[in-house]
Amino acid sequence: MRPVRSADKNTVVDVPRFAAFFKDNRSLSTNFYSYEPAHGHGLPHDPFNAIIGPRPIGWISSISAGGVLNLAPYSFFNAFNYTPPIIGFSSSGFKDSVRNVQETGEFVWNLATRDLAEEMNSTAASVGPEVSEFELAGLTPVASSLVKPSRVGKARVAMECRVADVVQLKSAAGEMVRSWLVLGEVVMVHIDTSLLKNGIYDTAGAHPILRAGGPTAYVEVRQDAMFDMVRPK
Repeated sequence: MRPVRSADKNTVVDVPRFAAFFKDNRSLSTNFYSYEPAHGHGLPHDPFNAIIGPRPIGWISSISAGGVLNLAPYSFFNAFNYTPPIIGFSSSGFKDSVRNVQETGEFVWNLATRDLAEEMNSTAASVGPEVSEFELAGLTPVASSLVKPSRVGKARVAMECRVADVVQLKSAAGEMVRSWLVLGEVVMVHIDTSLLKNGIYDTAGAHPILRAGGPTAYVEVRQDAMFDMVRPK
């Protein structure tokens, strides 16, 4: 058998080697494919991101000490606390967003929605710190209320944050990893009033998009995908 290309079109997958890896590393149960990440996954594409999904997008705007606006999407993002509200994103590599929040102590999270998908994707481009992704994506920045970084004018929800902590991640063995977790306290929230139905935020109505696996997959939250459950008392 000849090698084939993986889903990301860049990695050549050696099919015979993959078959051998599968035979040697699968679980005793033939219903599971098991592997130790430290020894490689042996698959055409790392399944980790696809399994932990879909993942909310941290569309983060920040500003450098010199006043250059930055806008970048992070797929390692979530909320971590109610009171005070704390959200966070993790950056693989010390990127402009991390440097900016360390310099200024502030950032803004902007909601990525289906109508802004192309613009959001444009801000993922690898450009120098002197380039503002707002201009690159043709987005208009709007002044925030309490922090210096601007928010995305077209974003239907935005949260202004002050940095609570910046932590470089480490392995279970204590070895430092080249990833940084940024946690921020939300100090101001902006919501498009059309998304408030009888005072309740309409998640599906905003059509948020989330990362959903491989190198290119996304998913949109729609009303037909929603269902309700009451939490047990």
